[in-house]
Amino acid sequence: MPLYPGCTGFTRLLAVLALVNLKARFGWSDKSFTELLLLLRKLLPKDNTLPKSQYEAKKILCPVGMEYQKIHVCPNDCILYRNEFTEMHNCPTCGVSHYKANNDEFSHGATSKKSRPAKVCWYLPIIPRFKRLFANGHDAK
Repeated sequence: MPLYPGCTGFTRLLAVLALVNLKARFGWSDKSFTELLLLLRKLLPKDNTLPKSQYEAKKILCPVGMEYQKIHVCPNDCILYRNEFTEMHNCPTCGVSHYKANNDEFSHGATSKKSRPAKVCWYLPIIPRFKRLFANGHDAK
């Protein structure tokens, strides 16, 4: 589906993929990404198919089948809370809490059951990405 009638450079999917890639690379918040999508929709011709929000963009990409893993990360990027660090509540390097308190400050006594992780990294495993990339024989050439 073209981004808008007469557009030959981008399909809706390509545009959303490019924008989500920028969001991830530069660490934009969901709110700022939604605001960007709304601005772009106003700049493009009226009958464009760009999503209106981050949520709609995510719904477009989910059927593509991109597997991902959410990994909790130290807010200061010291460690990933995986393997031997999975059950830790504070970073062994900088001492900052793994979890946020209810007021979005880093908590010193938060528990994992009631608190949100302070920072989450989305990891896209490479093998499923390669399988998807080379699934079409024409593209694999």
